[in-house]
Amino acid sequence: MALVKEDSNIINKEMLEAWKIYLDSLEKSLKNLEKDVGEAACVTSTCTGEWCAAVEHVTDEISNALYSISEPSLASEEDHRKIKELKHRVRNLYAKYKSIPKP
Repeated sequence: MALVKEDSNIINKEMLEAWKIYLDSLEKSLKNLEKDVGEAACVTSTCTGEWCAAVEHVTDEISNALYSISEPSLASEEDHRKIKELKHRVRNLYAKYKSIPKP
């Protein structure tokens, strides 16, 4: 019976680690997108139809991932705050993107 409990603990630990890696990857993607949108806000010629479509697509993907994420029961309070912060950042990013003048 102890072996089953030990296996369960290992599985839970591995799942939590994988979930944190996924969350870190979402944050990294959002940071890159924020950089691109920030640069585009300074140079209006950047916002071509193709670029705008790509930004909208990536923003939608990140947003969908963040809003549909299932938080593991073992996640810390810090993890919960991080998700909340990322959701706030993606909303702000979309608002900033929408404010960029389009050709």
